[in-house]
Amino acid sequence: MFSISSWLHLRIPFSYFLLPVCLFALAISPNPTNSAVLWTFLVIHIFLYPASNGYNSYFDKDEKSIGGLKNPPPVNKGLYYLSLLFDAAALILGTIMINFTFAVMLFIYGLASKAYSHPAVRLKKYPVAGWLVAGFFQGFFTLLMSYVGINKYELENLFQPEILYAGALSSLMLWGSYPMTQIYQHEEDGERGDETLSRMLGIKGTFYFVGIVFTAVTAAFVWYFFEYMGAEWALAYAGAMAPVVLYFSYWFLLVYKKESAADYSHTMWLNFISATCLNLFFLSLFVIRSSYYNLLFD
Repeated sequence: MFSISSWLHLRIPFSYFLLPVCLFALAISPNPTNSAVLWTFLVIHIFLYPASNGYNSYFDKDEKSIGGLKNPPPVNKGLYYLSLLFDAAALILGTIMINFTFAVMLFIYGLASKAYSHPAVRLKKYPVAGWLVAGFFQGFFTLLMSYVGINKYELENLFQPEILYAGALSSLMLWGSYPMTQIYQHEEDGERGDETLSRMLGIKGTFYFVGIVFTAVTAAFVWYFFEYMGAEWALAYAGAMAPVVLYFSYWFLLVYKKESAADYSHTMWLNFISATCLNLFFLSLFVIRSSYYNLLFD
């Protein structure tokens, strides 16, 4: 019923790059259970994110590289219906396996993601508004949504400084990195009339912007871990980010000499290194600070 090209446009493996926010929520969760953790991650990363990817791909109709697809195949109407099917699966599973609050948050996220590319709204063509909305929902909102799912909580459990600060830091992290994901798409975005933040900043301007914001966000994360978990975790976070800084610096030197180096391949490598470092850090934080540590090492 659905073509191979439609399944490819869901870009399910790309969810790996968005995994750090959910793992951050897991690491600070006081009441995780195996089933809630499993279903929260499956619903968000196997259904919700791919539904968003497919829906946006259908309306973008990209012919050049996009996140997770170097050579995207042509889209068809089947992709539109497949993305809605995945959305429906996320809502049904979220309601049955977690709770209604989690399902409502999934629905709100889905609406926001659709507004990014749908021609009736198309936030993507507004550089600042699109950047703000994407960073808020993929950061702050997703962390709170994940926290609700992992712990099977209601909204009143979210209003704690540690949780709200974590959400704010997640958005800051996304706001800092998001322009870099657009840096190789300037030509195609311009042809569609989409004025992304990266196009507005320019190639080198994007690197300067990301470098400044990343430095500030790293300092904020170090403060957060020092304040809530101790100096050892603050230092561990700074150490975990070292490979990201090294690769970013190496890539910037290449781009400074030749702007054509701001390409798909280097962008995906930066995404992979950053996601891997963050995923390993947050997973280690969860294991060592939770009862799982005792189960593994008793």
